[in-house]
Parts: sequence; structure tokens; C-alpha cells
Amino acid sequence: MKKILLSIFTGIASVAIAQPPADTTNKAVDFDSLLNMVEDSQPKEKPLVTATFKSSRIINGHSVELAKPKHLEFRLSHRFSSVRDGLDGFFGLDNASTRIALEYGINDFMMVGLGRSGAYSKSVDAFYKAKVLRQREGGMPITLTLFGSAVISTIKNNIPDYRFDSRLTYTVQAIIASKISEKLSLQLSPTLVHRNLVPTAVYPNDLIAIGVGGRLKLSRRISLNAEYFYRVLSSDYRKVDPYHNALAIGFDFDTGGHIFSLHFTNSRPQIEPGFIGETSYNWLKGDFSFGFNITRQFYLGKKSKAPQGW
Repeated sequence: MKKILLSIFTGIASVAIAQPPADTTNKAVDFDSLLNMVEDSQPKEKPLVTATFKSSRIINGHSVELAKPKHLEFRLSHRFSSVRDGLDGFFGLDNASTRIALEYGINDFMMVGLGRSGAYSKSVDAFYKAKVLRQREGGMPITLTLFGSAVISTIKNNIPDYRFDSRLTYTVQAIIASKISEKLSLQLSPTLVHRNLVPTAVYPNDLIAIGVGGRLKLSRRISLNAEYFYRVLSSDYRKVDPYHNALAIGFDFDTGGHIFSLHFTNSRPQIEPGFIGETSYNWLKGDFSFGFNITRQFYLGKKSKAPQGW
């Protein structure tokens, strides 16, 4: 019996040894093919739309764009007085309002800035911008950027109870834009400006405005920009309102390291409480001024990884 069992086990072992090795190569190929099929079936992320606007500003108002990550931008905004000053004021060029600012791109989604406006209540403003939605080709149709700022007036005031909080003004804004084509971009900017102190009771502390703007690309380095801010006013305030809606139109020139903007506008202030809430010139009466913006950027990261140009 033992000899019979031994003969059976010996035969089974011989058959097993004689079998060719399993074709693991084919199994590996099949497994790779299966992985490829799974990956192909997954929805692929669509490419981002870039350069909706050339700069973080359209003219006065912000665009959806941010300063590039690890880039520090020096911004100079200059507005002359009205061309109606005539030859005596050299068509406004004798009198100017200036804002200087430093603005920094923290990452792809956030930037911050700090500025000084001497002619507008000697103001200091600080702001942030955060990009929360990004337009994609064949996907998300818009870019959404949130904006918030605080402005403090440092001008001397003879009002006895002119407290610190009375000097503050705040702005919040949702900036929505879409690059319609390679040449045309459009933007909508619902805005709320809150003023802690107003001249009289008829002036609203909260001012709502709707900004519209656009960019038409004329060449690789030149674009035509325009923007308009419509203020939503109560009927009582509209009767005594001394101000006007802000309108600006001009050209952007990309020189490589600079963005140079030349434009005409009826608003001399360059920050939201000023050009939205206190625009004194009236376009309909030929009352507007010439202005320009200059932006120079500096890369603060490692030089070996610095992006070239804009």
C-alpha cells in the first residue's frame, strides 16, 4: 500500500514539474490595459483660461487677475484735473492726484496690497483679493475673485468727535469675468461701500454699485479697456446727490516688465470709496481728466525659477 501511495505522489509531482511556467507577462499586460481603461474613463481636468485681463486693474477698478505668485508690484496711479481748466491750468496737467502702492502675490489664489493716496483725504488703503473660481476651456465659464479693502483717512479734521472709527471706510466686491474670445473679455463687479461717517443724514452709509468693464485686445501688447460703475441710489438721495457715476476708457501697453495704461476718466480718486462714491466730474458736460497707471513687477523667488516676462 505504501508503495502504491508513493507511486501516485511521485507521478503527481512529475506532472507538476513538467508544466510550463505561468505566462505572467500576459497577465501584466492585461493589468496595465485595465488601468489605462480606468484612467481613460475618468473625467480629465480641462485647461485653465489665462490672461482674461493684462493687469490686476482694468483702469480704476480691480480685475479678476492677481499679481503673480512671489511677485512684488510697484504701482503708480496718476490723475490730472479736468480738461475744462483750459489753458490756465494747462488742460488739467498743472494739478494732479497720485496713489502709490506695493502689491504682492502670495500664491495662485491670493494677493494683498497697501497704498497711499495723498490728494484723496490723505488716505491709506489695504486690500486683499482671493480667486475662488477659475474659468476653464469647455468647462467653468467664469472666473470669480473676491475683493475686500479698508481705507483710513489721515487728514486733519476740526470735528471734536472725529474718532478713529469715523475715519474708516470699507469695500467688499465680487468680481466676475469671462474671456469670451482670445480678443474680448467682459467683467461684472457688484460692490458695497460702507462709510462709517457721512457728511449729513441724507447721505447713505452703505452705497451699492454695479461695475461693468471689458478689454478688447488690439495686438499682442496693446488693448482697449473701459469700465463704468452705476450707483444704486434711493430717490431721496438722488435729488441731492452731487456726484456722478464713474466712467473710464483707455489703452494698456505691455512693455515686458511694465504695464503702462493711458486713459480718460471723470474720477480723480483711485480707490473704491473715491471713484465709486465721490466722482465729481460729469462726462456729459465734457468734464473729465487724463490719467495713467504704471506697474512694475519684481520677482522675489529664486532667480533660477523666475518666469520670463508677463
